[in-house]
Amino acid sequence: MAAVTGPDGLVRCAWATSAPDYIAYHDLEWGRPIRDDRGVFERMTLEAFQSGLSWLTILRKRPAFRAAFADFDIAAVAGFDDADVRRLLADAGIVRNTAKINAAIRNARAAHALDGGLAALLWSFAPDPATRPAPRTPADVPATTPESTAMAKALKRHGFTFVGPTTCYALMQAAGMVDDHLLECVARGSAAGDVTAGDLSAGASSVKPREW
Repeated sequence: MAAVTGPDGLVRCAWATSAPDYIAYHDLEWGRPIRDDRGVFERMTLEAFQSGLSWLTILRKRPAFRAAFADFDIAAVAGFDDADVRRLLADAGIVRNTAKINAAIRNARAAHALDGGLAALLWSFAPDPATRPAPRTPADVPATTPESTAMAKALKRHGFTFVGPTTCYALMQAAGMVDDHLLECVARGSAAGDVTAGDLSAGASSVKPREW
């Protein structure tokens, strides 16, 4: 299915109209550049937790994830210990998966040890926008790319886990390293600036510049 017209008369990517929770996320976050370490660590962590699940599940649990993971402060999560793992496994507000919880902590430690920061490393794999034609249908949007494969390999060399090429490409989409809004979508190329806080504005009905 190509882009669709919503009840507000705006044309969006079809997935954005499949649930009300998606509209503001699609309009104000997905595909907009995130260049701070905390912001990209949050997206990396949530994309890993999403593996095998619906993104809608993760989106609805995001406030609980932020509370459980110290608002995704890298240094704080890097300091989590066995007591924190037990706390997280008992937290019904998040996805209670031992492997994914341990991966989040391991990834925080790997990110904390990076010279130059996590965001700089991830953005070094962003492709030149001029080489990427706007997708016309979802079939034109890849699941992986050479850049996401290279990102995954680099992250694994630095000690990260749960960062395969598919997860890395989803991260690239979410953090605005690529713009996979469909050609007719109102949000195509609409980013007015970098996202730093990444807060979701519920009930957004149009795309407009926003101070983050």
